[in-house]
Amino acid sequence: MGASELPLARHDRLLQTSGALALVSVVLVAADFWHPFGPKVLLWVPQVAGAVVAFLAFRRTALAPALPDPTRRFWRLLTWAVACVGVGITAQTFDVLTTDDPRGEHTGPAMLGLCGVGVAFIMYALYRLPLGRQTPGELLRVILDAGTLMLATAVFIWQFSTRNALNTGDRTAVYVSLFVTVIALLAVFAVAKFVLSSHLYVDNRALRMLGLAMLVGAVGPMLRAPFEAVDPHLFPDMASAPVVYFFATFAATYQRAATYGPRRGTVTRRQRSFSLLPYAAVAAVDGLLIAVTMRHDSGEFVVVAAAVLITALVVLRQLTAFRDNSRLLERLDHGATHDALTQLPNRVLFHTRLQKALNTPGDRPVAVALIDLDDFKEVNDTLGHEVGDLLLVGVAQRLQGCVRTEDTVARLGGDEFVVVLDDADPAAADQAAERMLNALRQPVYADGHELPIRASIGIADGRTGDEPSVLLRHADIAMYAAKNLTGTTYLHYEAGMAANGSEHAHLGAELREAITGDQLFLVYQPIVSLDDGRIMGSEALVRWAHPTRGTLAPDSFIPVAERTGLIVPLGRWVIRTAFAQLAAWIAEHGEAAPGVLNVNVSARDLREPGFADGVAALLTEHHLTADRIVLEITETMALEPGQSVVNLHRLRALGLRVSLDDFGTGHSTLTLLHDCPIDEIKLDRSFTQAEIDGRPPVSAAVIHLAQALGLHAVAEGVETAEQAEQLLSLGYIAAQGYYFARPMPADKFSELLHEDRSLMPTLVAAGQAFPAIKG
Repeated sequence: MGASELPLARHDRLLQTSGALALVSVVLVAADFWHPFGPKVLLWVPQVAGAVVAFLAFRRTALAPALPDPTRRFWRLLTWAVACVGVGITAQTFDVLTTDDPRGEHTGPAMLGLCGVGVAFIMYALYRLPLGRQTPGELLRVILDAGTLMLATAVFIWQFSTRNALNTGDRTAVYVSLFVTVIALLAVFAVAKFVLSSHLYVDNRALRMLGLAMLVGAVGPMLRAPFEAVDPHLFPDMASAPVVYFFATFAATYQRAATYGPRRGTVTRRQRSFSLLPYAAVAAVDGLLIAVTMRHDSGEFVVVAAAVLITALVVLRQLTAFRDNSRLLERLDHGATHDALTQLPNRVLFHTRLQKALNTPGDRPVAVALIDLDDFKEVNDTLGHEVGDLLLVGVAQRLQGCVRTEDTVARLGGDEFVVVLDDADPAAADQAAERMLNALRQPVYADGHELPIRASIGIADGRTGDEPSVLLRHADIAMYAAKNLTGTTYLHYEAGMAANGSEHAHLGAELREAITGDQLFLVYQPIVSLDDGRIMGSEALVRWAHPTRGTLAPDSFIPVAERTGLIVPLGRWVIRTAFAQLAAWIAEHGEAAPGVLNVNVSARDLREPGFADGVAALLTEHHLTADRIVLEITETMALEPGQSVVNLHRLRALGLRVSLDDFGTGHSTLTLLHDCPIDEIKLDRSFTQAEIDGRPPVSAAVIHLAQALGLHAVAEGVETAEQAEQLLSLGYIAAQGYYFARPMPADKFSELLHEDRSLMPTLVAAGQAFPAIKG
């Protein structure tokens, strides 16, 4: 129970009244048991008063506006159940007080009928309660555990009630006992099943309290025999019923105090795979077994005691194993929902928390703040990734210290952080943003370096019921608008921000339509062999046939796609279209088709958990072998830890090859080439087109490095015969560029395949190489 719930439980007047009634009833019954006194009507008053208090507590919870509809319905049905049971027990009280002979159970038709209706209400309420999704194995375990509790209860009912009724020979007593037994067993089974199940709409502690109340209510009447032997006017119900009502009132109080919004300090934990309730039932039956056998032969008692001890040791061993398994599952859950570097919630948990905040009952404000570090790339480039990681950890710690317990700070990836400000209006969001700005204005000290922080914060103000994706997109637009301001600052999203000052946002809206509206198309640039000019493969490049701006190159819309999240559906479209085209070429041209097809992959694609599976499915769909596909990534993507590296290894395990694009312009290191799953490097055009000045060219070092590491090398941006000649002389065997062919539509590329000719413009007709490098 959270800190906010404790004051409610401590200062709840109905709960205090119910607790006082239960305590008074137990004390009075205990005193009367040891020394009978009168009048007995005083012993029945707490029972009747307890029913009234429980009814009021249940009704108050059923009317709580902050609770979800299924929760209020559950407690509304339980309110009727308490009313029926309370009236039924009051009828029993009247019957006992007005009879001349109080001996027996005094379970008349009115009491049995009303209590039966009350139990029916309880079971119907449990039946209507929505459950979480469960596997057949989990459902079987729940049924077995509930059956264990029911069997243990049946043993106690037999020992203390049914067996005595059979010995009296009174058929009416037997039938009444059987009726009560069936009701009690069904109630215990139903409550146990739902206590042990996953429950989405009823507080865990409330259900446990209800289960405890049902258990006390079922066991209490079975103690009638010892009470009757002391005083025929003394009933165990006098003490057990107020205790039942107290537990029920406690359950209603727990439920009313429960909250359904996300909490930064509360992580959704894995459902525990075991419960202590079945083991408690085993212990209770073992205790009863020892108590029964102690009266008989001592030899039997030794055997029974040994059996009970063995059972206890086995249970203890099993509980220890369960505890270790639970700890392991908790660690796995934490790793799946938290960023490995900063230990903040990751993208998956962020979306879960945001969804919960927006789905919380009632009309409440919810704000999202998106934080981007403006100079993070420079830190990585100049000081290395170790220092960059320390900077990210420092920023994460400062952001966590700026928000409330009910808020969530998460890392989306790279240098992007996001905060869910639950129940925060624009003024509260401003206060949170000011705290974050003040925290980020102080430099971070990492590995002996003083690192100033410059960040841009975009805030989207929403309310419950809004779409999470829309809220995040608005925060993204506001964040990029804040980047145009000087220094570390923040801006709230405004409706006119996109229309008046955000060309990217407008282009993003058009891009969403373009992906589904057949405005995108692919062009293909040949990858040729430098020694004879023949086509070795092709690179697929995306273009946008914009209805008003003409054909747009990737540089004009890929950054927009990355910022708006459209890069993922865009990437899927490119891969699906390129694979279909390669399959068509193979069907049409056979062995003359391109040997490989290079497709560019974005960083967001690689961070998607199901990306590798999606590629495998497309290979199967188009009957392509994996070795004909080369996925091009950037050096920054290869360095990203976590899901990106996992996907790269899975893709290579399928047989696909991975190419490092624009090699030499980013974070290239020998460690990267040695440790990351890479098969090919593509020399950046800046090195291909570098002027010859007498110094050894960088392209020479790159080809020697590739040969030493067993990597295939392709030179990009070849535009002149001299460049092609030099690359071939250095040892390059593959290249692409305008010198050979510009990117072209699929049908034009197909014509080249039909012609089956060299693309080397100055190649002699006989197929010989350049004269300057001949031989």
